[in-house]
Amino acid sequence: MTRPLPILTAPTAAGKSALALRLAHELPVEIISADAFTVYRGLDIGTAKPTPAERTDVPHYLLDVVNVGEPFDVAQWLSLAEQAISDILNRDKLPLIVGGTGFYLSALTRGLPLTPPSLPAERAPIEAELQARGLDALLAEIAAHNPAEAKRMERNPRRVVRALEIYRRTGQFPGEFGYTRPAHTYQVFAFTRPDLEIRINARVTAMLDAGWPEEARRLAEQVNPTQIPQPTVWQALGYREALALAEGRLSREQAAETITLQTRQYAKRQLTWARTQLGAAIQTADEAETALQAFLSPAR
Repeated sequence: MTRPLPILTAPTAAGKSALALRLAHELPVEIISADAFTVYRGLDIGTAKPTPAERTDVPHYLLDVVNVGEPFDVAQWLSLAEQAISDILNRDKLPLIVGGTGFYLSALTRGLPLTPPSLPAERAPIEAELQARGLDALLAEIAAHNPAEAKRMERNPRRVVRALEIYRRTGQFPGEFGYTRPAHTYQVFAFTRPDLEIRINARVTAMLDAGWPEEARRLAEQVNPTQIPQPTVWQALGYREALALAEGRLSREQAAETITLQTRQYAKRQLTWARTQLGAAIQTADEAETALQAFLSPAR
């Protein structure tokens, strides 16, 4: 029987990257990032992307894959991830998939949904509806036909627009089309921390101190944040608020408070996804580290 491959996931700010680096110093591990925004060049501070020194120290894959103005989706990520996995295994190393983007991890473990491709001409009017009617109105439309699908959206505007686009065209929601077959089997290790809110507060403060507003301003010079349909990079957590701070539309306190609240909400959604969609038991950080060490041990 083929050995499952390990996935390490945790809410944002819980310390999953630091844990992965510690393991990679002890074991022949190379890291594959499963994050929807670290794939973009230039989104560094606001995504807590591994530093150049960390990436020199331990091989990382799927960071800085595309420019901020280029399209990139889960199918492209999955293809690159599976290529990276094959490359690592062929060199007798162990791939460790590390990240908190639930739909990337679901694609890896479950396969890609066999949903029809998105059509920009059909998506654009729904993007405009989102701006005019609001997220709750669009979610209510989905819930009226399929409550489970509405819950599966996790209040993600991009996924809501996508679901309505496909439903209005086909009469089915994305989750009703089935999936491709995964290339490998996986074991998911998930953890959180009791002091997560404190860690989130500290991370937001550190990112703002490190120049996040200036990074957001540079992003706005490359990709218009008010464009419809909404550019994917501007869905990255906190970048709109960081830009508003850079432009003087929000105070430092207002920006930090809003980003912190959004991050806490996102962290809760990540834990829900790990439990319900990935079937993972949520451990403490120490439990996850011990379990992963045993799982990755050459003697296993």
